[in-house]
Amino acid sequence: MTIRTTQTVARFTAPFLLPGFNAPQPPGDYRVDQDEELIDAFTRLAWRRVGAFIHLPAIGTNAPTHQMVPVDPTDLEAALEKDHKQS
Repeated sequence: MTIRTTQTVARFTAPFLLPGFNAPQPPGDYRVDQDEELIDAFTRLAWRRVGAFIHLPAIGTNAPTHQMVPVDPTDLEAALEKDHKQS
């Protein structure tokens, strides 16, 4: 099975909390890696998301540690939509 990783940036304008996080994260730009596997359909090729990771802290933050945390892509999309509705 072929797997690819795509990288995007999630921009939050307000603090946000995702399931499994101990505390809210500050607003900012966060790098998100999404793993997708190739689906061999009959008429075309397609990709299915199989995992996502968010990099903490935000891009440009001078923190002593950085971590890559697994997130559910639907939870991340819901948090981004909520953030965009607040701004």
